[in-house]
Amino acid sequence: MNKKQKYNLFRIIIAAILMILLHFFEPENHILEFFLHLIPYLIVGYDIIIKAVKGIFNKEIFDENFLMCVATLGAMAIGEHHESVEVMLFYQIGELFQSYAINKSRKNISELMDIRPDYANIIKDGIEEKVDPYEVNVGDEILVKVGEKIPLDGIVSKGSTTLNTAVLTGESIPQRVSQDSEVISGCINMESPIYINVTKPFEESTVSKILDLVENATSNKSKSENFITKFAKYYTPIVCFLALFLAFIPPLFIKFVLNGELNFIKWIIRALTFLVISCPCALVISIPLSFFAGIGGASNAGILIKGSNYLETLSKINIAAFDKTGTMTKGIFEVTTIHNNIISEEELLEYAALAEAYSPHPIGKSIIKEYGKELDTSRIKTTKEISGNGIIASIDDKTIIVGNEKLLKTNNIDVDHCDDKGSIVHVAINGEYTGHIHIGDQIKVTSKKAIEELKNCGIKETIMLTGDNKEVADEVSKELNIDKVYSSLLPQDKVEIMKQLTSNNDKVLFAGDGINDAPVLASADLGIAMGALGSDAAIEAADIVLMDDDPLKISKAIKIAKKTMRIVYENIYFAIGIKVLALILGALGLASMRLAIFADVGVMIIAVINAIRALNTKNL
Repeated sequence: MNKKQKYNLFRIIIAAILMILLHFFEPENHILEFFLHLIPYLIVGYDIIIKAVKGIFNKEIFDENFLMCVATLGAMAIGEHHESVEVMLFYQIGELFQSYAINKSRKNISELMDIRPDYANIIKDGIEEKVDPYEVNVGDEILVKVGEKIPLDGIVSKGSTTLNTAVLTGESIPQRVSQDSEVISGCINMESPIYINVTKPFEESTVSKILDLVENATSNKSKSENFITKFAKYYTPIVCFLALFLAFIPPLFIKFVLNGELNFIKWIIRALTFLVISCPCALVISIPLSFFAGIGGASNAGILIKGSNYLETLSKINIAAFDKTGTMTKGIFEVTTIHNNIISEEELLEYAALAEAYSPHPIGKSIIKEYGKELDTSRIKTTKEISGNGIIASIDDKTIIVGNEKLLKTNNIDVDHCDDKGSIVHVAINGEYTGHIHIGDQIKVTSKKAIEELKNCGIKETIMLTGDNKEVADEVSKELNIDKVYSSLLPQDKVEIMKQLTSNNDKVLFAGDGINDAPVLASADLGIAMGALGSDAAIEAADIVLMDDDPLKISKAIKIAKKTMRIVYENIYFAIGIKVLALILGALGLASMRLAIFADVGVMIIAVINAIRALNTKNL
């Protein structure tokens, strides 16, 4: 409990004690009674009155503070002193519970995301200096001691250790790193000191990207949140005028039409009760809190959702599409065989490696790794990457084409057929076919389970979109039990297929590794970047970013979204249902001020507690 909450609790206790004393020693003089009750009323309610007055001056009249002031001061004016103070007292108790619950929720989320490093140990000329992470430059060497957070992304230059990555990925098993391992900021060093060469400035580090995503998540509101905001805007003035109508029209109707007794006091009490009941606190507070808790719970599981609108869309997804490489497979390629003719195997591999020297693609990197020697890039005159097909390069004054069968056929070069399963990279020199390199990729351990879980989540169709050849694509889709597969696709082909899928009434997600899939990520109803925090294009294009590359997290994200939306609708139906019932009872004179307080404060507390359930995602 913070300082402000303790102060409010103290006010509540003092006011409650005074109310108990007044209950036993109630004066007979009505004026004295009024002033004695005014003391606990002002102690517990002065801040509500101040907020109501400020609201009037700021032209934001119709809020819960205004309603509470009108109801309680009106009750005080007509002699209902006890009930006036009790209403304000119970309202403040409810506000205290609400404040505590929201602070607890925010504290839990801030603890989950407490990954911002306070400092970095920079090493210059062999001397260690503690500096702000913003002051560290790319290429600097930093030391991370046991128990410290890694402050910036980089590559281990010396030492080996295990890292706690749970706060980033939701993965409880520590990760082992050693020299030349890539590490990301936010992880905690658990075992021994390591030295790291920094590869990104702090503002581009993983920590900064995560915090930026989480901090901006609340700016993208869902339809449900927008509805509640608009609902409260029109609802509050309407109930104020209804209360005014209830206070004066029925007694006048009874007097002049039915020739009954004129009794304004009875109907004013009903109108004041009606006002207390009508406060929309439960809806206005609990709905955004539900989404906030859902996004926070997802963050704890290593799933970053950019806004509540994406969380709501995720709950409605019924078709799931995937890239293959790096999403359903490991994307860690290895050269398995080399089939050469005309030139030697070593020469074929050398030309292929030189052509791929500047390519960021994993297949190109695997060829360079297999070559295993330092590349003389001065031999390279020009390189041109043909998106989704391969590379045409000028090396040693020769035209080298390295790519798929389609690229070579486009350049009128016949290729040899290969029965090997996997990616085939064909090589041609000066228009003459010289052989091909077979590259293998492994299916991720969790991929098959991921497809099963998606179908259990209500996904009616799973689809794989890949640039790989038909044989490889068919084999992977068959092993994973994927419903439909499209192969040999260029990035623009994937976008066209996605447009066809989203043109129906279906809601379609696409999950990709975020490097070549930015266009299709952006064109899907919902884009999910797999383990792509290193890719700015992925973060920009995707609506959801998974901290690791585990496809099983997709079904978990859907379960979190569905649970959150279930809680949102529970709160909406519960709050509106109780409100409507209590308003009817209040208008008929069957609801007391105490029931009115339950209909407002009690419902709000129950709705807030229910909203916080969205934080718990462990068993999903």
